[in-house]
Amino acid sequence: MTAEQEGIVASPALNATMRKATPRDVAAITVLLASALDTDPVVRWLLPDPTQRVTVLHRLLAVDVDHAAETGTVDVTVNLSAVAVWRRYDPNASAWPLGVHHQTTLAGTAARRLRQLTSAVDGYRSWALHHWLSWLAVHPAYRRQGLASELLRRHHAVVDSSGWPAYTVVTTEEVRDLLRRQGYHAALPLALPDGPNLWPLSREARPVRPAASAPA
Repeated sequence: MTAEQEGIVASPALNATMRKATPRDVAAITVLLASALDTDPVVRWLLPDPTQRVTVLHRLLAVDVDHAAETGTVDVTVNLSAVAVWRRYDPNASAWPLGVHHQTTLAGTAARRLRQLTSAVDGYRSWALHHWLSWLAVHPAYRRQGLASELLRRHHAVVDSSGWPAYTVVTTEEVRDLLRRQGYHAALPLALPDGPNLWPLSREARPVRPAASAPA
């Protein structure tokens, strides 16, 4: 997962420039994420060959984003310059999209490392009810405008209304620090086999209490 380097607090007015994505946005979101992830250390470990990286990333991301647009929450800016992809994990719900079939048919020679990556993430992820941040990315031309923080705050309102915690695993210390500023707790890093670290984070449940009724 990747994100912008911010350093600027977003204005609440930015929320007016954001909306939920639809399946028609999947192609543009896939391009945005693939571009942002091209230099990501975990993606380079997963797909060291640059040519293969482009092809496989687009395949995997298109499936993942399409599923999230249908069953989760994908928030975007109106010009598709920034995106946050969320899922609600319910153990009684249908399985998540990237199973063994997708790993072997879409990842090609990267299937073994993708299974290792998935195993590391699943080893941290809670099996109780929670919201999961899958992806967070901002186009380079729009960085330092507070978009990543505002996208997070937008969905945190939904998270808090559900009373569930939020979890994620990120791939850089930069993004880890961004999320810590948004109230996430960073756990010990996870080491990939002969690869870089993953940074697991959690945000505790903050259920919204109903307003007290006025006295009669």
